[in-house]
Amino acid sequence: MSDGKVLRIAQLNIGSLLEPHWERRRLEILAWLERLDPDVLCLQEVWETGPGTNTAGWLAGHAAPGRWHWCFGGYPLPKEAWHDQSLLFGSAILSRWPIERHEVFALPVDPAPADAHPSYRMQAELLHAHTAGIDAYSTHLAPPPAQAYHRVRQVLAIDDAIRATWDPGTAMPAILCGDFNAKPQSDEMRFLGATAVIEGRSTYYVDGWATLRPTEPGYTLDPLTNPQARFLNVPAQRIDYILVGDPFLRPGGAGRILNTDLAFHQSLTGPLASDHYGLVTDIAWPQRPE
Repeated sequence: MSDGKVLRIAQLNIGSLLEPHWERRRLEILAWLERLDPDVLCLQEVWETGPGTNTAGWLAGHAAPGRWHWCFGGYPLPKEAWHDQSLLFGSAILSRWPIERHEVFALPVDPAPADAHPSYRMQAELLHAHTAGIDAYSTHLAPPPAQAYHRVRQVLAIDDAIRATWDPGTAMPAILCGDFNAKPQSDEMRFLGATAVIEGRSTYYVDGWATLRPTEPGYTLDPLTNPQARFLNVPAQRIDYILVGDPFLRPGGAGRILNTDLAFHQSLTGPLASDHYGLVTDIAWPQRPE
């Protein structure tokens, strides 16, 4: 937009606990943040074990003084995966503006998975932050490819939580980002995009990539180009998203997606930032504060 009234959102699963070389990769993330200069950043696979240990907090603390306000929400991993139950694993949201309130929601956990691997019982989260009149959400859904049936339950819970917490008096629709571990054609993602009805329900979020770059794959997990992703032994796929809530009839075109691109997908300083590639999206925001 010519008047500069734009919200820039960035999204990345940082893999700060389960993937190696975090001490070097976090410098790569800082370099990308300086290049992208987002207003709001949603991160997943963030961890902390007490004050001063949060990996998103480290990123915020090593940016320019006062650059970021941030919040975190997470839960312990299954004991079989991580013995130390004081460690919390979850999402973080960083904002250019103060965060007025935040809360974390525990999404449904599969009570009887068919596979004994602890990844089938990971506690998924939805983190909400209200900042500068924006309601931003970060989530990380069940990782195993076979758990599509369970991710459907999780997106229904996400829709409930956003309906309960998004302020309808704000000009901007809700912004939902995350690692959904689901392809665009899956039921869970089609439900979020209003092309699937589940249990008689529907909702509507706009997928920035599908809207502006429908002929491009937009892979965010790509073992062919990212060596860090090869241990997962899955095909290249688009599983990370920046979604914008229903912009229908919003004054001034608020919520219209203007641009979207991959981010954190090339090396600036050394190792790639994560086993995932990230995204950056520009969204029309006529009411942006000065």
